[in-house]
Amino acid sequence: MSASDHRDGRAGKARGESNLRTRATSAAVLAPIALIASYLGGWLFAVLCMIAAVGILWEWTSLAAGAAEARVLVPGGAGLLIAGVLTALSLPTAAAGVVLAEAVLAALAITAWPRADESLDPAGWAAGGVVYAGASLLPSITLRNDPNWGLAAIYFLFAIVWITDILAYFCGRLFGGPLLWPVVSPKKTWSGAIAGTVGGMAAGLSVAYAAGTPKLWMIGIMAFFLSVLSQGGDLFESSVKRQFGAKDASQLIPGHGGLMDRLDGYIAAALAAALIGVCHGGVGSPGKGLLVW
Repeated sequence: MSASDHRDGRAGKARGESNLRTRATSAAVLAPIALIASYLGGWLFAVLCMIAAVGILWEWTSLAAGAAEARVLVPGGAGLLIAGVLTALSLPTAAAGVVLAEAVLAALAITAWPRADESLDPAGWAAGGVVYAGASLLPSITLRNDPNWGLAAIYFLFAIVWITDILAYFCGRLFGGPLLWPVVSPKKTWSGAIAGTVGGMAAGLSVAYAAGTPKLWMIGIMAFFLSVLSQGGDLFESSVKRQFGAKDASQLIPGHGGLMDRLDGYIAAALAAALIGVCHGGVGSPGKGLLVW
């Protein structure tokens, strides 16, 4: 190996260590904000979710259109804010109707936008952005609204998604091995996915046990399902970025990219958790429906 190869290797290692420190610093700032807002609940938590949803819509339209597209962002953002207020007022069905209506309006407003690849349907991507942003918003507020089990449900989700992501990242780097889906994500491995799932299950069970949840075997099944879905959400977001040749959705979060990059797994898991909770416990008790069997 030549001296230049050694220098390149050291430079690459240094960049990797610097990026890891940046990721850790960002996580150390953002995680307490999420935990405290979730603990306090109410309008503080709802507003934080609404801000994140509008940010996700901005990132999506910036990816799809090559720049923030006002024809989608303005009405879509307004619709998300209205939907967030309705959900906070325990009207999730009406909120879902608003999101779907805004998605249709976004599709009708976009017939073309300045991208080189005309094979991508602009109306479909416009509507998809509103729906995806809505999926980041409604489930979280709906679950947290449960007066008795809402906080436990949100912390249960956080534990599963965060630990899944952390262990998948570090174990994938440590053990390597076959890639999970190389066409979509060239770095995610089966070893990381398995370690993340096991860790996510353990983390979810720990939170459920601390909350006094009965039937932990059922919670283990839920945790497994949500951990796998969170990784699926990560792969979905990677496939969206790959459509547009982007590494990150934006640069809003140092070391992590954008909100979509940080919340991709959570969005998928939260949507599934809210649907399970509502179907099992009703709109008034989705947290209980998710955790008490």
